Amino acid sequence: MKRLSLLVAIAILIVSSALSQQKPAYKIYHQKGRKTAYKKLVRKISKADVVFFGELHNDPISHWLQLELSKDLAEERDLLMGAEMFEADNQEALDRYLTGKIDQNGLDSLARLWPNYKTDYAPLVEFAKENSIRFIATNIPRRYASAVYKRGGFGALDSLSAQEKSWIAPLPIPFDPQLPGYQNMLEMMGDHGSMDMVKAQAIKDATMAHFISKNYLPEHLFFHFNGAYHSNNHEGIYWYLKKYRPQLDLITISMVVQKDVKTLEENHKGLADFIICVDENMTKTY
Repeated sequence: MKRLSLLVAIAILIVSSALSQQKPAYKIYHQKGRKTAYKKLVRKISKADVVFFGELHNDPISHWLQLELSKDLAEERDLLMGAEMFEADNQEALDRYLTGKIDQNGLDSLARLWPNYKTDYAPLVEFAKENSIRFIATNIPRRYASAVYKRGGFGALDSLSAQEKSWIAPLPIPFDPQLPGYQNMLEMMGDHGSMDMVKAQAIKDATMAHFISKNYLPEHLFFHFNGAYHSNNHEGIYWYLKKYRPQLDLITISMVVQKDVKTLEENHKGLADFIICVDENMTKTY
């Protein structure tokens, strides 16, 4: 009996020691800063109509969790997937790849893929392909957002052809330059900022919301991947989608970095419905 008690005590000591030495790579929080578990996150977001995963583009935890959540959500719901990283005029090429009509080399040549596509987004596309899940290219072709910024605002889009306009949100788009996110952008850019720069951001947000709305199917969950700044504080894409489809249940996730992930810092509270906090020493994908 004494021997058994000693073994139990040693086991407890070993486990306690191991736990005390843990250095978690990330922690999940509710918007007000209360910790939650991965399973609870899945349970909550699986009930939504649309979930925005606001990533940090070069963060490996973001990309790993996007894939893991996609797998787990697909077991609970019929999924649709979409991403900022694919522009609307590349939808045909993406569809052809997903249906096996072209190979990876074909996709590389026909679509404008981000430099970190192979490491960070290809796993999501492959998951969609393997499971016959539609993957929507939601973003505006960058040349049109650039035109808004460099050639006088939304008016630069008026002369586009009908085909070109089919790749952007219907004009005129709703626009509120006083939204805190847009005001913060102007403040951060200082002398380099302009209202046309804000309008370029808005046309991206509106276009992504438009293609989510256009492709949403009842009883499905649309899982959308975008930079965190496009959905933080329930603005950006979220704000526009609420304009287009107010009845949809939307949930946001935002990634942040901190020196210590054990407690969510005050300035990160409220960014999203769920905030995933990553250790600032985490390696980057580029």
